[in-house]
Order: sequence, then C-alpha cells, then structure tokens
Amino acid sequence: MSTDDATEHVTLDDLAALDAGARTTAFPFRVVDLEVFAPGAGACALITMDDGAGPGRPTTLGPRAFVEARRTLDEVSALAADGSISCVAITGKPDVFAAGADLTGISALSTRARAHGMARAGHDQLRRLGELVGPGGRAVPSFALVNGVALGGGLEVALQCTYRTVSTAVTRLGLPEAGLGLVPGWGGTQLLPALVGVEAALQVIVGNPLAGGRLLSGDQAVDLGIADVALEPAGFVEESLRWAARVITGDAVVQRTDHVAATDERDWEAAVGAVRAKVTTRLHGAAPAYGRALDLLALARTADRDTGFAAEDDALADLIVSEEFRSAVYAFDLTTRRAKRPAGAPDPALARPVTRIGVVGAGLMASQLALLLAQRTQVPVVMTDVDEERVRAGVERVRAGAADLVARGRLSEEAAARTAALVTGTADLADPGTGFAGADWVIEAVFEDLEVKRTVFAQVEAVVSPGCVIATNTSSLSVAAMAEGLQHPERVVGFHFFNPVAVLPLVEVVRTDGADGSPGTDDATLATAFALGRTLEKTCVLVRDRPAFVVNRLLMRFMGEIHAAFDEGTPAEVADGALAPLGLPMTPFTLLRLVGPAVALHVQETLHEAFPDRFAASPNVAAIVEAGLPGFWEEGSSEQGPRLDPRVEALVSTGDQPSSAREVRERALGALAQEARAMLDEEVVADPRDIDLCLLLGVGWPAHLGGLLPYLDRSGVAEAATGRRFLPVGVASLPA
Repeated sequence: MSTDDATEHVTLDDLAALDAGARTTAFPFRVVDLEVFAPGAGACALITMDDGAGPGRPTTLGPRAFVEARRTLDEVSALAADGSISCVAITGKPDVFAAGADLTGISALSTRARAHGMARAGHDQLRRLGELVGPGGRAVPSFALVNGVALGGGLEVALQCTYRTVSTAVTRLGLPEAGLGLVPGWGGTQLLPALVGVEAALQVIVGNPLAGGRLLSGDQAVDLGIADVALEPAGFVEESLRWAARVITGDAVVQRTDHVAATDERDWEAAVGAVRAKVTTRLHGAAPAYGRALDLLALARTADRDTGFAAEDDALADLIVSEEFRSAVYAFDLTTRRAKRPAGAPDPALARPVTRIGVVGAGLMASQLALLLAQRTQVPVVMTDVDEERVRAGVERVRAGAADLVARGRLSEEAAARTAALVTGTADLADPGTGFAGADWVIEAVFEDLEVKRTVFAQVEAVVSPGCVIATNTSSLSVAAMAEGLQHPERVVGFHFFNPVAVLPLVEVVRTDGADGSPGTDDATLATAFALGRTLEKTCVLVRDRPAFVVNRLLMRFMGEIHAAFDEGTPAEVADGALAPLGLPMTPFTLLRLVGPAVALHVQETLHEAFPDRFAASPNVAAIVEAGLPGFWEEGSSEQGPRLDPRVEALVSTGDQPSSAREVRERALGALAQEARAMLDEEVVADPRDIDLCLLLGVGWPAHLGGLLPYLDRSGVAEAATGRRFLPVGVASLPA
C-alpha cells in the first residue's frame, strides 16, 4: 500500500489511464419508438453493454467501461431532461447481460486509494440509471432487460434500474462476491434488501456463496422479487420493450413492498444475527468478506442511499487490498482457466472413441460411476461382479439413482429412463453377448487390495481388445503394480474420482512410468482419459503414479498429525478443532467419518509403507475400525458441540502429553508444507498450482485460502518448514 493512500484521491480517468490496453465494454445506445407497442408510451433509449468479444463470452466492467458508461449516460440524461425519451433500458449482447467486475483489472489495483476509486466509479455511474430526471423534475424510469448471465456487478446494474425483466433461459444470476473475497460493492447490499427483504437478500449475498456459489435462474429471480417478469428468450428484447411500454402507459402495474419500512428493527437484526452466527461457526473469521457483507446488510435498514453506497466503497476498498481476495482470485483462475488446459495432457487428437464401457464392481462407488458414465456418455455401460445377486443390486442402485435425479429436477423422466436402460449387468465379463467384449474403456472399482485388482486386470485383458483402455479408481495403490504381468501395460491408467462422484468435479489421471522394462501409460491412453473426463464434465489433473497421488496423500498427512496429537493425550475437541481458524469445510474427525475409518486406515497404512518416517497408522483409529465404529464423535449434535462416542472412549488409549490447539495447528500445517514440498520434488504434479487445483476441486478446500499453498506462504509456514515459498510474491498474494 502506498504511503499517500490516506490522502490520494483517484478519479475514474486516473483508473482508465492505468487500464489502457484492456478490452473495453462499450455502452452504445439507440432510440426505440415504444408507440408501436402502446400509444402514448413515447420513446426509449436502449443501451447495450458489449465488449466486442462475441456471443457467450462474459462481458466485464472495469474503469474504461465506466468511462464509456459515463459518456452514454451523459447523452441519455440530456435526452431524458428535454423530454425526448420516456424511459431508458439496458441489456447485454446475446446470452450475456454482464458478468460483473473485471477481476484481473481489480487484482491489479495495488493501493487502497485506487481500490476506493474503482468502487466509487461503479456507484457514480451505475446509480444514474435509477436517478434519471425528465422535464419538471419528474422521475424517468429505467428497465434492465436481463437476457443472459448476470453476476456480481452485472446484477447490480440491473438492481440500479427501476424495473427488471429476465429471460426464462437465464440460469446464472447472483451476487457471488463474498465467495471471491469481496462484497457486492456497487449497490447490491443496499438495494437488494429493500427490494426482496432482508432474509432473501441474506441468502443471495451470503448463503448462496457459502453453499459453493449457488446461482439463480430467471424464474427463481422473479419468485424472489429480484425481477418483475420472466419472458421467453425468443424475441426477449422486443417483448421486454413491449412490457416496458405498458408500464409507461399504466397498462401494466408492478406491485412493490418497501421491505425496509415493512420489517421490524428487531426482526431485521435477528435475521442478520442468525446468519452471522452460522458464518462464524463455519468460517471462524477466516473469510472477512462475509462479515463485511453482513455489516452492510445490517446497515441497509437505516442508511440512506449516499451513506450506504459510501459504506460499500469503504468495504470494497479494504477487501480489494486483502490477501484473502488475492487468494480467492488465484483459486478462481485455477478452477476456470487452468482447469480447462490441464498441464501435461497429450494431443487430444490421439484420443480413441469410447462407444462401450465396462465397470468392474457393483457396489456403491461402482454404481455411482456407472450412472455418471451412462448419463454423460450415452453409450452402453456393463457392470460385473462376482455373482448375479450383487450385479442385480448394482443395476438397481443405478436405476434408483436415475429416479432420484428426476425427483430433484436434474433429469427428465425420459432422459432418466434412457440412461437407466443403457446400464446392464452380468456376472460373466467374458460372455460375448453381455460382457466386456467390444468395450473401449473398462474401469475397476473393487476393494482396495492390490492382488484383487491385479486379478481383475488380468481377467479384463483376456476379454477386451488390445486398444481398450483399462482404468482403475484406486485412491492410493500403485497403478503400475496393478499392471505388472499384463501384455499391454501401456493402456493402463489411474482414473481416480472423489466421493460423491456426481458432485465433486476432480479426477486424478494417473500416468504410470512403467517398471522392469515394461512401458508406462502411453499418450493415446492418456488422451482418451482426458477426453472421457471432459465428456463427464470433470476437471482432470495429470499426476504421477506415487502413493495416494495428491489429495489423499495430503489429507492423510494432516489427519495423521491430528490423530497422533489425540493419541498423545490431546483432548479430542482440541485436536479436532485445531484447524478451525482456517475455515475448512469440515473438521478432521468429521472427514474421517465421511471417508470411513477403514478406508482412511488403509490409505494411512499404504503411505506408512512408502514413507515410514512421515506417515503412521494411528492405533486408536485401528481400534475404531476393529470395533466397527463410524468414527470418534457420537452421532447427533448438541449445543455444546460434538461428544466423544462412549464406545470410543472405552476402547481408545491415549498418552499424557497433550498439546494446545495452536501447537496442533502448527504441527499439522508444518507437515502439510513438508509433504507438498516432497510431492513437488518427486514431480507428482507438473506445477505447484496443480496441488491447489486438486484440493479446491477434490475436497472443497476454501477459495479464501486459495487452496493450500497460498495460505502456507502468507502464514510463514512454508518458509519455516521448508525454507522457501511455494509461489512467487504477488501470486495469490499482494505484490511486494
């Protein structure tokens, strides 16, 4: 931050000069005669936001865009003032209204003064849409015609208008800023509560980002009161203007409730307080943007427009120059850009077509895989297991899963029936009619036992063609070891999904190096794996065949340290809560219950065998597995927090060397730093960024941390534990 930040006043023109060379969103307008729709409606100045990048590409707003907006609004205001127009409307290029602020440009704002100038510039120009004045001082209404994506500042453009229409085709509408380390800073926190009520505003501004970035459809926007009417996409702009003309003439009347006036002070404060308590429990202050958003929503009950907008300016300025915002933008870039261009992926042209798929296994994971594969590829999927009873149960689970998708509105009944019909089963994978003959891709999802998987691979290879890819969903075992003895080990690849399969977007694609003169995974096999991953709408990250790959290796390292602290005598609630200040999606003991103690113990034992100096299998976890218990905590919850299961308490044995929460946290983070460095030294991934991408998409590591490595860098743990940073200064952090 510059030393003159306290007094520097940065203007829009100053910011535009800094933004020279960036793609600019223009605001051209034309005057449309509304008399053709309704006599007496007058004329409308129709503004179109367009960055010139073509349909579908997101239109963003930066300093130069606001210069263009200023020029257009100056002209439009003059037309309104002399009575030449009766209203103003604003829309976007085809399929896009506006996707919000230019995050790359905002990230380049290196001082608070510049950040404050950017916040102020947005307010100064966008608010004019709702403050147009005609002859005699009468208000001139404005209409937002939301024809496509409307996110963040894009939706705030619409909120600044008097009325809003929305296309029924819109599926991405919302205010996701808090999840990116910011707040809706161009009017969203002040305008939305008055429009829809504080509870709905809390859900849109805080709840939806906290739930992984949930967005709204056009119909949902109307139901909430964000938009006034939903119209079909065909002829959307024309029909919106027709509706606007009827509003102008009084033939269409929009009923509004002033939610500020209608809501009791205590009810407003109680609603904000309840959400604040949930955010604190979930994030423990690790993501300051949520707290600032709640402060602004609380202020919206009493603040006038100038005061509320000024408070948004201050909050946005503070957050833009925060480490959390830089980390969140880094995470956003990884999951939206790097994810589309996986490092090390071979030429896509080498991929073989996949027209028939085999799944070995019919358990819970195999059934999830079969359903996803059938749904997304729309090719026949054959499941197999050791007997017909298990096969029938697996196929039935697929059908039940398809029916559940219908019940949740994810699939039509016709699509579900078609998907379920693609999945068949047989206990004889060698059967020429019902088995794996003709399959182009076979994936095993059987018990995590190396010898069992080797046997499966040998059976599969005896049936399929030489060009068929043989994949494994193993979470920790050596893929090369499974391929030993095969005639074509080069067509073997790891294809590791994360549970739940339909939800988590990551697949670790594991390339073997070969062993004892045998070839490793070839490029055609890898290309086919990446192509299938894209078809499945997954993000594939190439990893080297090392124990537990990326995600599970790191999870088991830090979980191992937590378990060790408990074994040494640290109280369960202290050990489990030690990482709470990071705002992780769940605690280690909760994660253990989700993964399953038996699975976690197996992975720990695999890693202990490979790296005995860094990984140890907890005897208490082993005791829990032996007793068949689901985890440490008693089922259910209480106001006092989780309780150790009395059955666990009776069987565990702990030492007399307890640690504090801070000591456990430092120990676990130091271990993570050491393990990440070891993985990079072993070239498990091509780049440190791939570690963060895996954690963000594989286990929902928080975006406000940027993944793992930015937090280790900014907290000083990386240098303390390994002697150096993982990422250069200025990457996922403030510039030097």
